[in-house]
Amino acid sequence: MRIGADAASSRLWGYRVSVSPLLSLSRSQTLGDLPRRSAQRFPTRTAVVDGTTRLTFADFERAVAAAASALQAHGIAPGDRLALLSRNTWQFAALAFATARAGVVLVPINFMLGPDEVAYVLDHSGATAFVVQDALVPVAEAAMKAAETDVVVVRSSICSGPVPAGWEDVQDWFAFGGGTTEPPLVADDDPVRLMYTSGTESRPKGALMSSRSLMWEYVSAVVDGNMSSDDVDLHTLPLYHCAQLDCFLGPDIYLGATSIILPAPDPAAILATIEQEKVTKFFAPPTVWISLLRSPRFDTADLSSLRKGYYGASAMPVQVLKELQERLPDVRFWNFYGQTEMAPVATILGPEDQLAHAGSAGRPSLNVETAVVDDEDRPVPAGTVGEIVHRSPHATLGYYRDPERTAEAFANGWFHSGDLGYFDDEGYLSVVDRKKDMIKSGGENVASREVEEAIYLLDGVAEAAVFGVPHPHWVEAVAAVVVPRPGVEMMPEEVMAHTRSLLAGYKTPKYVVIAESLPKNPSGKIVKRQLRDQHTGLGTVVA
Repeated sequence: MRIGADAASSRLWGYRVSVSPLLSLSRSQTLGDLPRRSAQRFPTRTAVVDGTTRLTFADFERAVAAAASALQAHGIAPGDRLALLSRNTWQFAALAFATARAGVVLVPINFMLGPDEVAYVLDHSGATAFVVQDALVPVAEAAMKAAETDVVVVRSSICSGPVPAGWEDVQDWFAFGGGTTEPPLVADDDPVRLMYTSGTESRPKGALMSSRSLMWEYVSAVVDGNMSSDDVDLHTLPLYHCAQLDCFLGPDIYLGATSIILPAPDPAAILATIEQEKVTKFFAPPTVWISLLRSPRFDTADLSSLRKGYYGASAMPVQVLKELQERLPDVRFWNFYGQTEMAPVATILGPEDQLAHAGSAGRPSLNVETAVVDDEDRPVPAGTVGEIVHRSPHATLGYYRDPERTAEAFANGWFHSGDLGYFDDEGYLSVVDRKKDMIKSGGENVASREVEEAIYLLDGVAEAAVFGVPHPHWVEAVAAVVVPRPGVEMMPEEVMAHTRSLLAGYKTPKYVVIAESLPKNPSGKIVKRQLRDQHTGLGTVVA
């Protein structure tokens, strides 16, 4: 990693032009610059609300500047990694910009991970500093003991009570009085974030993101997502996940919009906060939108302020989308599709296309070029399923300490998403499945999403997940776990008969399990890996 080069060079009309550090500074537009610029434009506007804490943009900028100086005073140098293990807090938001301003690489960690999993991230990232919410300090300490190397030298806690022994209070960073130091010059493509993918493999990959990646993605999200400075945005999904952090919180700070932060996507709290704070804009995966629709408070809460709704992380069942539009007729919806390595937006489906192209991921966003290719990376015709690939300044710098996977992901100059899909004749992208989620039953490909859409057409279905299980004859068999709506009794045979009436026989689930809930990660995404592990023995039942 290289931070703050003395001079940058570029080739212009056959001549090499040297760009001095002062010229580079005068042209700076990096992640760490955003709070200061919004504070200059909207100093008294509310920037962040977290419980009883309400910060104006001037307040937020002071906290960011102080924390950036505190990082330097602690000897946390440009290019060092700071791991952050916390639920949603205003301090998390401020550190996302303070680290960038100091040239420090932020490593957000999933707060649902166990000590061994956290230890892997600490080891792999080489984190020299660790900021942890006080309730998560026991996990953090166990992780540091389990880590192969003692990399953490600075430990600070986001405290709601007494400071844990051996830790300092991160609040002191935000009130740092040790004087300010001129921040280092951070180049556009210097890494400022190391995002560990939730991945399907044994260990997650660390995607390096630069200011260039994030800033171009913010522009795409703002323009194609119709975001504006007068938005009041509600953030309930984990900020360690790039969807909430970089599709919404980052653009809000960039624009000067107001961000309301909740610790978790609790339906009752979401509805109450929309009503109380007059929220105009809200993002959630389909599972959270479904939980809102099923809440007994949904029809009595005052949601009249809400104007923009966004979904992503997984496909929105068409029936649920129709219900949302019926019950929230004044809300315009967008579908954001992408992945961590794309910072994360790649394509967007706008409000005018929600029903006309229901189920589609939309068209490439403003700063993205998308193609669908075969196994030889050759473009395929419209209507033909292939792998979805992208070219964009959004894209990751690569996988940290993993040149082989980086080379594989960027083969032939495209980022390979690992998703399967196709373009229709009008240029709208449909995502069929992850490569790993395509079920191969009796030699035929079965897209789990197609089967799920069919199941959602059955009255009384709240949620459904379809996946493959090992089978002695078919190699893989289609299995489904279905959650009925409250008060609805449902039998597996009913689900099978319904899907058989809509789909080819080989696509009909051979096994259906009726359950009270589906396993989800903190981002609200259904964890199919857990369902496969839990129900792998279904295939031993004769069907």
